[in-house]
Amino acid sequence: MGAIKFWLYNGKEKLQLPVNPESISVSSPFGYEDIDVAQLGQITVFGNRQLAEYSLSAFFPSIYNSAYCEYAKIPKPWDAVKLIEKWRDKKTPIRLTVTGTPINVLVTIRDFDKEVEKAGCPGDIYYSMSLTEYKTMTPRKTSTSKTTKPSSTPARSSSKTTPKTYTVKKGDCLSKIALKYYGKSEYWRKIYDKNKKLIGKNPNLIYPGQKLVMP
Repeated sequence: MGAIKFWLYNGKEKLQLPVNPESISVSSPFGYEDIDVAQLGQITVFGNRQLAEYSLSAFFPSIYNSAYCEYAKIPKPWDAVKLIEKWRDKKTPIRLTVTGTPINVLVTIRDFDKEVEKAGCPGDIYYSMSLTEYKTMTPRKTSTSKTTKPSSTPARSSSKTTPKTYTVKKGDCLSKIALKYYGKSEYWRKIYDKNKKLIGKNPNLIYPGQKLVMP
């Protein structure tokens, strides 16, 4: 199995997510209806498989960092956001492909929420996205039929041992350091609390060469 890559396509336009989501949630509901019938009680009528739903979240970094970026020439955060919003506003399906998995399916963008200027990581844009499977009006067999039973991509786990100290590098911020060593960007607060005397009142102001004590 090759490296996992998350791709979004819309015609000739495409976008590889610069930072892989920690996981992708896949929901494949099935339609049932329970009916009360006189003298028989409640019976179940089998329905059809409903459209699959995909949920993922990650962030668009403002500066390339090999620790978590999937490629070097990453898009500017706002350029990536505007491209996704343009696809959504066109009201046409896009294709979601996750290499190394069975996920290769047409979807519509249902929700695209953004968090701008998150504490501890200026310039980055964090986002969450909800996508719903799209089916054409005329059913036909295609290569995408293999995606009717998608399996969720397991969350990436890190085997790295958290160091006792960490030396800040160019382009670092507390959220990125937390994501690299703990797998959760939200843990930046723990790093800040441990190094508050060194960093000062503003958690955004860390500098290359500073040695942080890792909690």
